[in-house]
Amino acid sequence: MNWDKLGFSIIPTDYMYIMSCSNYDDNFMFENGNLTPYGNIEISPSSGILNYGQGLLEGLKAYRGEDNHIRLFRPEENALRMQIGADRMCMPSPSIEQFVDAVKQVALANKRWIPPLGKGSLYIRPLLMGTGPVLGVRPAPECTFLLYASPVGNYSKGPLDLLVEEHFHRAMPGGTGGIKTITNYSPVYKASSEARAKGFSDVLFLDAETGKYIEEGTACNVFVVKGNLISTPAITGTILSGITRKSIIEIALSFGYQVEERAVPLEELVTADEAFCTGTAMVIKAVSSVTYRGKRIEYKTGEDTVSQKFYATLTGIQTGCVEDKKGWSVIID
Repeated sequence: MNWDKLGFSIIPTDYMYIMSCSNYDDNFMFENGNLTPYGNIEISPSSGILNYGQGLLEGLKAYRGEDNHIRLFRPEENALRMQIGADRMCMPSPSIEQFVDAVKQVALANKRWIPPLGKGSLYIRPLLMGTGPVLGVRPAPECTFLLYASPVGNYSKGPLDLLVEEHFHRAMPGGTGGIKTITNYSPVYKASSEARAKGFSDVLFLDAETGKYIEEGTACNVFVVKGNLISTPAITGTILSGITRKSIIEIALSFGYQVEERAVPLEELVTADEAFCTGTAMVIKAVSSVTYRGKRIEYKTGEDTVSQKFYATLTGIQTGCVEDKKGWSVIID
């Protein structure tokens, strides 16, 4: 493997993990899961996930530290988020212990695919899918918990150039924008594809009710910096509760910044000193520019920026280069 050329695309590894559940009664239990060679799976053509999109996804990473230990970052938070999403999608969910144990097994079974320090990480993708057969619009009678992994490098190169999207919306009040369901993602393809065709990195979605407030990118949370104040859209049902987002808020507070989680008007982004996006895949990316109705607003990027300081702190904790005073990292080898 040429780690220096590692990008963000699927590279099949050795093993994946599968656990099934076929009882949706109050006393249901997941079967014992097991590792199996990575490969295709058999699924009913009438399964809930294929017919009605009944499925959730998560994303987290395993890191090789400077001490060569392997670390996970806050995996219990991913487990909790999947449980919340499963309740919304009428699915049983693995316990926190089952989830974290499965992640550990996948990371260790694919240990040779974890890049060296500074070259990337092992991206682990847990899926919870309604795999039982259904014809009517109802929850599937069986579900499958599956995890696979791929070594990854940078999600995107350099700072982000965002295009404000006014015609398409990522989520609406009362919908599923606040959970990590698979149906949240393909509807944004058209807007993001058109933006990239024009030379932009991604789109910035506005709220569906008024079109006045910023919400998210395609797969990332957004932060706005003005002096010592850092603002980010509040978790109100249309914003995904990002684990990187949550961690950055805690890091910002520890550095003495004032952090506000609230509705953020687009006008505040226009007049901001800096802006950056967060997510498991991209970690933290500075926003170089935002274009709104043909007007391009540029921001400070590079060294000595707030986003760079947060990036160094977060990745340092994830790889053991910075002392983990919060107990976020889990050493698994």
